[in-house]
Amino acid sequence: MRAALITMRRTIGMLRSLYSTALTLGLFFAGSGALFAFFLESSEGAETPLAAIWTSAVSPVLPLAAALLSMDMWSDEKRTGRLETLLVAPVRERSFVIGKFLGIMAALLFAVAAFLVSSLAFTFAFAPRALENQSAASFIPGFLALMMQGMLWSSLSLAASAAFRHAAAAAITSIALTVAIPRGLYFALLLLLPQARQVLGDMPLDAHAFDIASGLVSSHVVLSYMVLTVLALFITSKFVAFTRLTGKGARSLKWSTITALALSVVLSALLVALFMRTRVTFELPFVQVSGRTFSARTRNILGETRGEIKAIAFISRKDPRFRPLGHFLRALSSEAEALGGAHLAVQYVDPRWDIGTAERLVRMGVTEDALVFERGRRHAVVPFRDGFDERTVSSAMLRVAMPPKRRSVYWTRGHGESIFDAYGPWGMSDIARDLSGDGYRNMALDISADLRAPEDCAFMVIAGARSDFSRAEVAWLDAYLRKGGRLLVLAGNTDAPCLNGMLSGWGIRMERASLKLARSMTGTDAIASEFTSHPVAAPMRSARIVLESPVSFAASVAADSSLGANRIEFSPLAFAGESCVAAVAERGALAGDDLALRPTRVLAIGDPSFVMNARLEAKANANRDFFMNAVAYLSGTDAITEPGIEADRLVTGMDREARLRFTLYSIFGFPGAVFLIAVIAVVRKRRRG
Repeated sequence: MRAALITMRRTIGMLRSLYSTALTLGLFFAGSGALFAFFLESSEGAETPLAAIWTSAVSPVLPLAAALLSMDMWSDEKRTGRLETLLVAPVRERSFVIGKFLGIMAALLFAVAAFLVSSLAFTFAFAPRALENQSAASFIPGFLALMMQGMLWSSLSLAASAAFRHAAAAAITSIALTVAIPRGLYFALLLLLPQARQVLGDMPLDAHAFDIASGLVSSHVVLSYMVLTVLALFITSKFVAFTRLTGKGARSLKWSTITALALSVVLSALLVALFMRTRVTFELPFVQVSGRTFSARTRNILGETRGEIKAIAFISRKDPRFRPLGHFLRALSSEAEALGGAHLAVQYVDPRWDIGTAERLVRMGVTEDALVFERGRRHAVVPFRDGFDERTVSSAMLRVAMPPKRRSVYWTRGHGESIFDAYGPWGMSDIARDLSGDGYRNMALDISADLRAPEDCAFMVIAGARSDFSRAEVAWLDAYLRKGGRLLVLAGNTDAPCLNGMLSGWGIRMERASLKLARSMTGTDAIASEFTSHPVAAPMRSARIVLESPVSFAASVAADSSLGANRIEFSPLAFAGESCVAAVAERGALAGDDLALRPTRVLAIGDPSFVMNARLEAKANANRDFFMNAVAYLSGTDAITEPGIEADRLVTGMDREARLRFTLYSIFGFPGAVFLIAVIAVVRKRRRG
């Protein structure tokens, strides 16, 4: 062991004297910083833990760093002839191999730790909101996952270095083994069999790091990495030992060494297969959010519901989603008990073992991999293939908790509006599915026909009309609103005199947005991060919504011009820079309780693509939450159905300027400083040497 430690110190000293080390560190920090900045922006509003984002940014760059750091370890000594001199010493090859391996790992862990410190420092400086409710312990699993992957990449890179006399050939071979081949095979499989993504999920190497960083550990992953690391080190030692085997008398030793290598590969493959067959998935206790916070909507549903609701998880216990689902349901049950509301009885049904209950669920039309909520004769199903999060679960609970009544949302047609049943990027099927989950029926309505307003109408939606409404249609809408109607307008066309005139008559004046908008990194989107205390906007105080070239709103002459029950009150909701990009006007809000008057409400959002499928897929969640808050307000439902932004969403709060500075410092500033410092250290060490 003493020889291994001496070799480790010499390896570290060798790395400190190489210009390639300085270049490797600079490239490592630049690549990881670029991915971290990109993942941080793309995960805005999602439930992705910050530690998992950081780990996912480092994981793809780590094998490249290991390959560049390891390429000179053996190949340079073989090329210069120092290896023969080294092996004359009475020390086993494995001691030299382990020592060089530990030296490479020390350099890698130093780089990962330094990047973690720099990432947290830049996040604290530019996006302090993202660090709320974060603890140092939450980054430990991600660091361990990277250490586990780094061990494998370092051992494979050392094996490649021991197999070649030239460092460049060793680096290319190790990059091919750790990056090009596994990722190339994965993407080729997806091209040939698109349905393979449903089985494989994300790239396995990336998924391993992400899952462990999130606190979800599978035994077969950890054990497989350990076995493959030992195999690579064994192969490295045998490659080094080949240097001793010269002459005709060493032929039998060479063949026995080759046989040992082949048997070790076969044994490792069998062990990995065994680990996959007997895998166990568990959660790390110090990563679990012991006091998980739920949104106001979920808390209201749990607190105001009485009686028992049965939650049945119809899923195999070997499924990797079983553990996080169980953790979520336990936290949900504890929250319900603390609020003194519904009693949530959790039951797990494995389709391979609980035959009786599984058969009953199948007869109900429930497929495997679903969560079922039951109360009396009512039940709601949450299939995992449609996505599983707090919102879908709370919507399912609401459907079984509330009386079985259905109200309709009517979407106008005939003016180039977006279609709620279109599944393309410019359709609105995603948000329509959320409405259906909350108990609404989506219906199309052509108001050009002389029809009466449907009696089951909760509210109407004008989703980005590209052409103007006729005078007759505007009169129809105006009559509907005067009877206490509710209207949601996703506005984008300021050249629609009839529709704009009707909105102006109800207190909302549409105008071009100010050029001083808070924009995203691309410069094409506007960010709204300032929200008023209105019930629609108040839950969004820690969030940000993204709009594309929005129009703005102001109070028209009709607002505040009347008194009593006819008064129209204009309320801004959200601001992007100096422009109000969402507003609501209400008539009858101040009417006395003795008047049987349903207040009229008109809510306008200045972006027709606000909740289109492409927007929700790209920006994920805050737009969805704001829209659902508007739905609750327009439909007049009570507090039990008020959506609020989910508490575990990632919110950075960065505008375009802050995000640009964060990206520049992460990609160029810090990596450049590290590179210069490392070069200076190499120069000073060489001068002293």
